[in-house]
Amino acid sequence: MRKEECFYLGKIAKKFSFKGEVLIYLDTDEPELYENLESVFVEHNKHLVPFFIETSSLHKNDFLRVRFEDVNNEEEADALVGNAIYLPLSMLPKLSGNKFYFHEVIGFEIEDQRLGVFGKITSINDSSAQPLFEVLNGEVEILVPMIDHFLVKIDRENKKVIMNLPEGLVEMYL
Repeated sequence: MRKEECFYLGKIAKKFSFKGEVLIYLDTDEPELYENLESVFVEHNKHLVPFFIETSSLHKNDFLRVRFEDVNNEEEADALVGNAIYLPLSMLPKLSGNKFYFHEVIGFEIEDQRLGVFGKITSINDSSAQPLFEVLNGEVEILVPMIDHFLVKIDRENKKVIMNLPEGLVEMYL
């Protein structure tokens, strides 16, 4: 399984018991969706390695207490601490309406109600306080804030993100 075919679920935060159990921090708003997983991919040396789960249970809201097959002691569990956890994209719950996953809108055209289509979304920059659509218009990169108030519609059928942007925001780049 390649990383591009997966989504980040969280990371192994710490050991839990002397029997090899670990606590996985779940980076999600709905941890209960992931309580009964059969397996996960653990990133190890830049490769995704499948690990099968013997038992798991939610622990203090954001954590999943897990016992992996073939991890039987503290040393083996210790080797996994800090590693990222991934699942296949096919396991993401479907979103509808104006809710979307960042990877889902890459390649969509972006349209302003006033200006029309002004580019294609090439990526999402979420390293700042406000996530941004990175939009390519010819050779020009335009950064568009992902603010719910500006978002009119996610048109999955026509692969478009329709927005109502403040006057001048796009024009300052062109």
